[in-house]
Amino acid sequence: MNVLIILGHPNMGSFNHAAADTCKTQLLKNGHTVVFHDLYKEQFNPYLDGDKEIKQHCSDLINSDGIIIIHPNWWGQPPAIVKGWLDQVLLPDVAYTFIEDLNGKLIQKGLLKAQIALVFNTSNTTDELEEKIYKDPLETLWKNRVFKFCGISNFKRTNFSVMKDSNLDQRTIWLTEIRLLMDTYFPKEYNN
Repeated sequence: MNVLIILGHPNMGSFNHAAADTCKTQLLKNGHTVVFHDLYKEQFNPYLDGDKEIKQHCSDLINSDGIIIIHPNWWGQPPAIVKGWLDQVLLPDVAYTFIEDLNGKLIQKGLLKAQIALVFNTSNTTDELEEKIYKDPLETLWKNRVFKFCGISNFKRTNFSVMKDSNLDQRTIWLTEIRLLMDTYFPKEYNN
């Protein structure tokens, strides 16, 4: 499988980077092809400009069998660079289109061939606060607004929190969880 990883965190020493490295390493170990974009390292331009970089990102998205997005939770949202990636890459006729239903009404149709989408977030809020107080806006964004809209129903989001209170042992446990998720959603491929 071709798996696209999008990383949106400015700090190279962050848990987000460790999570991305763990995903990439385990996917390669399992025999998959990985396309990796570190948006900050690439200095991805979050403004709408339609350059050739965007065409490459669109091509990578279209040709992916699986998608992994990794970013921190900033004010219940992804960082602006990730939002800019969404705005510029998940375009009409790339990620979705509109077709007429039997009644002549326009309805959305997802175009992505990817069958699996995983999102890993880090936050400094407990899961209880995210769900009960804030209504988990990242789950709604990624599951319903992005991936379901673009035709991907096999979705899982994992929030790693509370980062500010975590230690090396806890982060090691989380990285093991990520490896297991890679094995579950992207198991080893065997050549016949």
